[in-house]
Amino acid sequence: MEQRHLLSDGTAGRSRLTRDGIIARFAARRHAGRRAAEVPRFRETARGDHNLNPGMRPMRALRPAAVLVPLVDRDGGLTVLLTQRTDHLAHHAGQVSFPGGHIEDADDGTPEEAALRETEEEVGLARRHVHIVGRLDDYVTRTGFNVTPVVGVVTPPFTLAPDPHEVAEVFEVPLAFFLDAANHQRCSTTFDGVERHFYAMPYEGHYIWGATAGMLVNLHQVLSDR
Repeated sequence: MEQRHLLSDGTAGRSRLTRDGIIARFAARRHAGRRAAEVPRFRETARGDHNLNPGMRPMRALRPAAVLVPLVDRDGGLTVLLTQRTDHLAHHAGQVSFPGGHIEDADDGTPEEAALRETEEEVGLARRHVHIVGRLDDYVTRTGFNVTPVVGVVTPPFTLAPDPHEVAEVFEVPLAFFLDAANHQRCSTTFDGVERHFYAMPYEGHYIWGATAGMLVNLHQVLSDR
């Protein structure tokens, strides 16, 4: 297991957005809001894997989930903390993702609570370091999850203790890299005889794609006023 802090002086550059700028941007953003106890239902107008694949529907009834989109306030500029999932997990094995998971009715009152709890369990990031600033649009995956991305600004210094069962690696990527639309690729592959389209944002040996890349496209839209 490896934890790396990735910074680049090349195409990534430095984000012009500051911590206060991020907070102000999300303060101005209106959210429709959804209670964690509500049963999410698939809508063609929702954001998700189906946006690039017209006619695609989730494989099962949607299950509510939440992830934390951690924006780390480094001296050299804001970064995005991501995880590489282990290869043996039942869902999205080996993929790059945000920390998060299912919303548990017994323990989680809101997606924010679920995202903070799952982040503590997965990577050991204590919630006292996280200032929640808002949400991105819910994202529907083909595998049947309705994911609420919760955005938080993370204040260093902090220590991490990744769960070796779930997390193979924790790393950071400059926020500026994701805010550059030139780094957003639209790719395709054939799966079960059907051509599937998805976003991808490869960065220094890490292949960031699928739902995670789709949420990062949404983050780019929010922070770019698009």
